[in-house]
Amino acid sequence: MAKFDANSTLKRLQNRYRLVVMNDDTYEEVVTFKLSRLSVYIVLSTIFVLLTGLTVALIVFTPLRMYIPGYGDVNATRELRELKVRTDSLENAMQYKDKYLENVKNVLQGNVTVNRDTTALDIPKPETIDD
Repeated sequence: MAKFDANSTLKRLQNRYRLVVMNDDTYEEVVTFKLSRLSVYIVLSTIFVLLTGLTVALIVFTPLRMYIPGYGDVNATRELRELKVRTDSLENAMQYKDKYLENVKNVLQGNVTVNRDTTALDIPKPETIDD
């Protein structure tokens, strides 16, 4: 099993490399960069952190946050609940009113059939206490 040596790993990260961009036709060097693995890692990590921070800031400080489920305005959510309750109660009131008007219409037209209960009730007589 290979031994882990922190010094060799650090040296490998600090080794310098040269990145050369050349013109393919004239073999002229256009740009030269001196890089190490550590510097590339630091630059890429910094870019990642900046992009993540900008994305979070864009979502938190702009109206885009309204498109995230569960992140809506608290007042808007409360108002929606109140409107739902009011709508339900208005629907019930309309149904009661429609049923009432239908019954009044039937009474005025004479379309009322009354079902009378003709069963005799067996009411017990009150008991009297004799002394």
